[in-house]
Amino acid sequence: MENLIYQTKDHIGYLTLNRPKNYNAFDRQTIEEFEQFWRDRRYDESVRVIILDGGEAKGFCAGLDMQTYGPEMFKQPPVEAYNGQAQMARLLLAMRMAPQPIISCIHGAASGFGFSLAMASDIRILAEDARFNAAYINIGLGGADMASSYFLPRLIGSGRANEFLLTGNWMSAEEAMQLGFGSRLVPRDKMLETARELAQTMASKTPLGLRMTKEAINVNIDAGGLEACLQMEDRNQMMVMYSLKLAAPEQ
Repeated sequence: MENLIYQTKDHIGYLTLNRPKNYNAFDRQTIEEFEQFWRDRRYDESVRVIILDGGEAKGFCAGLDMQTYGPEMFKQPPVEAYNGQAQMARLLLAMRMAPQPIISCIHGAASGFGFSLAMASDIRILAEDARFNAAYINIGLGGADMASSYFLPRLIGSGRANEFLLTGNWMSAEEAMQLGFGSRLVPRDKMLETARELAQTMASKTPLGLRMTKEAINVNIDAGGLEACLQMEDRNQMMVMYSLKLAAPEQ
């Protein structure tokens, strides 16, 4: 990979967006690398938690690269443009389907698709200069794009989510914390340290239990009611208990 940097240590994966001169904007190559990365993690039992950060770029991610891939998509025939839209959007589904909890460390601007990357993560660590916007509506498109109309109302409530999606206005780090969007607000040089501490705590848990907790949280967001939530939790707990029983030596 050229536009992503990936390292692992002690069951924790460290994924860094690596297009600093382009504000980590996603071009075609980055999309393909990102897609392959999550495909590989789908069945990677050696890594239990993923930490995602923006590296040395001025901001976390500026979204789609409007100097290269953006204009290219607008020139494509409708079917090809739709395929490109769908490919990029499904990256967010891939993050949700990954068995590893994802902790994103966000500094500077997370705009458009960068905002969606933060939304698709399970935990968000914010630097003091972090800011977010659904930039889609600011470039003449609809404000509901890249799962923003799914994630944001569930994360901060429909009232404020509607405001941000309809205006394209920026959400500051302070607002993000007040609205419950961010998990921690720390100086930029403490982001990875904070994320690592959380990841180490998670990685110390029963691997299957960790995985099924993420799965239950995400599935139950859309559950039809309490009974469906309880059934998911009961199923998960029984599977974890049975796996522990099989792994334990006979008494």
